[in-house]
Amino acid sequence: MDMRAGSTPAENGQTAFRDALIAAGLLIPTGVDGLYGRSGVFEDVVERFNDLITTWGGDDGADVMRFPPGVARHQFEQSGYLKSFPHLAGTVHAFKGDERAHQSLLRRLEEGEEWTDAQMATNVVLTPAACYPVYPTIAERGPLPADGALVDVYSYCFRHEPSLDPARMQLFRMREYVRAGTPEQVMAFRQSWVERGRVLMESLALPVAVDLANDPFFGRAGRMLAASQRDQGLKFELLIPIASAEQPTACLSFNYHQDHFGLLWDLRTPDGAVAHTACVGFGMERVALALFRHHGFDVKAWPAAVRAVLWG
Repeated sequence: MDMRAGSTPAENGQTAFRDALIAAGLLIPTGVDGLYGRSGVFEDVVERFNDLITTWGGDDGADVMRFPPGVARHQFEQSGYLKSFPHLAGTVHAFKGDERAHQSLLRRLEEGEEWTDAQMATNVVLTPAACYPVYPTIAERGPLPADGALVDVYSYCFRHEPSLDPARMQLFRMREYVRAGTPEQVMAFRQSWVERGRVLMESLALPVAVDLANDPFFGRAGRMLAASQRDQGLKFELLIPIASAEQPTACLSFNYHQDHFGLLWDLRTPDGAVAHTACVGFGMERVALALFRHHGFDVKAWPAAVRAVLWG
């Protein structure tokens, strides 16, 4: 068990839970904190939960979109992500040199020297949140219809925050419903999912709490943005204890972006006003981990009521 010197009780709990998941074969270590393979059992739980989300939200008439775990670099740059979260972003680099540069790269690799500076940035950036490709996509269609837009999106996402906490993975899946329209339309959507999300998770016999939250903005200006976000009630999270009872984990988030993405992408309502947006996000691995934490590693021994919800 990897208990590191100077670790807090919460960090020790995270490490112990991670080690137990690995010992049970549910997570497969790669040697990099926050980067794991998943077993067939783990994947089955994620897929069952994904189906459950569709059961709860599928009748809303969302436009289904599925993107790869990469976004176009020009869209990423326009999104403003680097202004707020430079510490989390991941770019895709590739070798673009000639044969001489290749030989130099191989020599440095063999001698254990740094070789990655021979790589150059491509036009692909790793997706930071599943909703990011949605906004330019729907903006390109022109003004929204009178009832706005609703999109169902699901993607692997990347955030560079290596951690011993198995619930804080660097590569993870996010399922989202994204709403665009008038402030009244998107606020009604968000409130609906705050209520639905709580009931959905309680149907899995998990201890939940919904609380005000903020995003991990970077730097001094970021602290001001975080305070403003909380003051305006723009972000709520559904929390479940996973590795630590004292520091429960956000498994669902309910976000109101106001006109932020509408202004960035010139997203308009039929009367020409800047559209507002909101989204509900489901952390797929985190919910699976919460289920394993509270119901055990043997899914066949889970409470009958929980199995009925997930497996029917």
